[in-house]
Amino acid sequence: MSSVIESKKQIVEEISEKLKASKTTIVVDYRGLNVAEVTELRKQLREAGIDFKVYKNTLSRRAADNAELSALNEALTGPNAIAFSNEDVVAPAKILNDFAKKHEALEIKAGVIEGNIASVEDIKALADLPSREGLLSMLLSVLQAPIRNLALATKAVADQKEEQGA
Repeated sequence: MSSVIESKKQIVEEISEKLKASKTTIVVDYRGLNVAEVTELRKQLREAGIDFKVYKNTLSRRAADNAELSALNEALTGPNAIAFSNEDVVAPAKILNDFAKKHEALEIKAGVIEGNIASVEDIKALADLPSREGLLSMLLSVLQAPIRNLALATKAVADQKEEQGA
């Protein structure tokens, strides 16, 4: 009997460590998805480097308490799966939100974004943000705009002087 308790303690510790280490954690209700759909979702998440697992709610609640995220316990009812991302903040929200739009059976319940409890609305707002690469390209175009405009103005002045001289 004690080996069962020890294994449960290890699982609680594992979940707790994942909650503390992850940048984004999202709890979803997968009830109603068939095996092929869940497999497709797991594949998409795995390719993005996101850990997606199903844990018992009692163990997840204890882990949330250990990680000082007790407010997450309200979402830990019914069949849940938890997505943990240690690298990208936006990727799990984007993948799960897109998947939920295509498959109505998947329900986003709550999450943790960089240590703060997030509502469904917060997660959907995060999913609507452009990717990191998209944000970097926007920043680059904003930074290039003044130099580009200066170059165009200089060229226009040079062309005008050239016309007057000819």
